[in-house]
Amino acid sequence: MAKEGTEMAEESEQILDKKEPENPVTAADLKEMRAVVLTGFGGLNKLKVTKKPMPEPQEGEVKIRVKACGLNFLDLMVRQGNIDNPPKTPLVPGFECSGIVEAMGENTKGFEIGDRVMAFVNYNAWAEVVCTPLDFVYKIPDDMTFPEAAAFSMNFVAAYMMLFEVANLREGMSVLVHSAGGGMGQAVAQLCSTVPNVIVFGIASPFKHESIKHSVTHLFDRNVDYVPEVKKISPEGVDIVLDCLCGENTGKGLALLKPMGTYILYGSSNMVTGETKSFFSFAKSWWQVEKVNPIKLYEENKAMAGFSLLNLLFKQGGCNQVKTAVQKLLSLYDQKKIKPVVDSLWALEEVKEAMQRIHDRGNIGKLILDVEKSPTPLMANDSTETSEAGEEEEEEHEGDNDIKERMPFIQ
Repeated sequence: MAKEGTEMAEESEQILDKKEPENPVTAADLKEMRAVVLTGFGGLNKLKVTKKPMPEPQEGEVKIRVKACGLNFLDLMVRQGNIDNPPKTPLVPGFECSGIVEAMGENTKGFEIGDRVMAFVNYNAWAEVVCTPLDFVYKIPDDMTFPEAAAFSMNFVAAYMMLFEVANLREGMSVLVHSAGGGMGQAVAQLCSTVPNVIVFGIASPFKHESIKHSVTHLFDRNVDYVPEVKKISPEGVDIVLDCLCGENTGKGLALLKPMGTYILYGSSNMVTGETKSFFSFAKSWWQVEKVNPIKLYEENKAMAGFSLLNLLFKQGGCNQVKTAVQKLLSLYDQKKIKPVVDSLWALEEVKEAMQRIHDRGNIGKLILDVEKSPTPLMANDSTETSEAGEEEEEEHEGDNDIKERMPFIQ
């Protein structure tokens, strides 16, 4: 009997073994998430989607289940290591996202689980879950989609603060904005339309003109000298110049300013020419920057300023200023006076293609990483998990702006 009992027990164990799944879900699996990881500074081949441990909120933090993330030109510069004091790699890029509150750390008030929010993140936004301090999180209106919310925070807040806090935009003034067809350019144009009789001079690639002509007063080709064209329309110049390019455009912008005008530099995209960081492009851009003489500014009654929203938030304690701007912007959104322009949606695995599109200046509005979107089948062989985009491709990308199409627009 003992022998028979032993045989039955062994048989039962074998049956139980067969019923166990081949890949059992462990507690560790439940705490992992997908994220875009920058493995080192350089080309597109430095990006990959992988599993990472899911973060948990610390005291004063909000845990967000991410639905959408914004992609900015700054992210290209981060990928290349083309910024001051770049962080150590590997890292998860991204500075803005939208999603649903999933949990909160201790002493975190003002939100409830399930709240729809948008947030600023000091890196780590391109993931399924992020944790960020309470002060960087804002509730979004019920009728604002997650892609719109991800397109809202960086662009509209920066545009608002430059126009109204730094340059003091008022009725009847004139504004010149570079990259008028991008997410920031469209935010600037919409905010200018909320003030009576503001004239907007937009500079953009020719193929974007038809799509954005309704949003600005005058449009100019980014490939030609716009200074004489602006002077033909406004001989005295303009009141505000918003420059995200730097290089030779700094001198041009200052020359176009009227007395009491304000030039604001908020980027340096001219330093990005190829897929990887170029010392030649950096040196050229630096060399072309006109050496500003403070005495000349004084004599001509011109102001020169710089603006970095991320530095204001993460390094300079500007949370309250930003929160005030967000509240005013959400009021404008509720009044149907502004609405983020979303160019296209991309899966996390398509981040390389999305980055190439913004590098080629092919977007009209904001590019969004949709965390729940499945990769487009046609891109399966070029995903972040398998692609080895070489740095030799740089010349191929140059001058191909007008015809580059990686996926359909989301209109």
